[in-house]
Amino acid sequence: MASLRDIKARIDSTKKTSQITKAMQMVYSAKMNRAVINVKAFIPYMSKMEEVTHSVALGSSGVSHPMLQTRPVKKTGYLVITSERGLAGAYNSNVLRKLNQTIKERHQSKDEYAIIVIGRIGRDFLLKQGHNVILDVVGIPDLPDFLDIRDVTSKAVGMYDDGTFDELYVYYSHYVSAIQQDVVEKKVLPLTEMDASNKTLTSYEFEPSAEEILDVLLPQYAESLLYGALLDSKASEHSARMTAMKNSTDNAKELIDNLSLQYNRARQAAITQEITEIVGGAAALE
Repeated sequence: MASLRDIKARIDSTKKTSQITKAMQMVYSAKMNRAVINVKAFIPYMSKMEEVTHSVALGSSGVSHPMLQTRPVKKTGYLVITSERGLAGAYNSNVLRKLNQTIKERHQSKDEYAIIVIGRIGRDFLLKQGHNVILDVVGIPDLPDFLDIRDVTSKAVGMYDDGTFDELYVYYSHYVSAIQQDVVEKKVLPLTEMDASNKTLTSYEFEPSAEEILDVLLPQYAESLLYGALLDSKASEHSARMTAMKNSTDNAKELIDNLSLQYNRARQAAITQEITEIVGGAAALE
């Protein structure tokens, strides 16, 4: 049985750990709130970008663009968004598990797919598993600006243009609420999911031609889709960390209660033994 000193030391160390996890919970709660604000602020821009893109692409007769056309798929690209560090519960494992399952179901060899990964956790895992990682990006801040990922988004779109892969999917954790995050697979390229049936197309007057405008607009639209996925993923990441730290704090509190009970029982047993020894000694002297 552990001594009173050992139990007291465990109680003290657990209390210090719970103070750290409580502070981290508050930090990630604040980051989550800011990340959610960034996501909500991005929605109006993305909605307008989508409206303009749909109107130009679908409202102009005879317009064609490589990013709007399906071509034979010889190689599939996957852009995976993970975190830079751990302590985020199942945030990273859920995304990577979904990607692994998809690759096993769709592909027979590494030559049939290519992976672009954002985040140190995903990079280390995918390289260790021997996947075909053609580009990795680390060091993305907790609250990213578009300039932080402009290089990787433009490279991803460029790889589709030059035929490195024939379609591009993005995998990330979608923020639903503070306690729920869902793994999402979204097809980014080609932009064949544009559907005018549920949209009111606005008539725009523009120059030069629609083809020249789409040459600029469609890559920006695809890059915006990827940036929006990153913002959503960051909100989910901070939410997962906040939940993980809250669970750690709750577990530490439960452990402290159990150790305190164990300490009190051991202390009571020691006092009882001392009283018994005193009484026994006094009785022996009579």
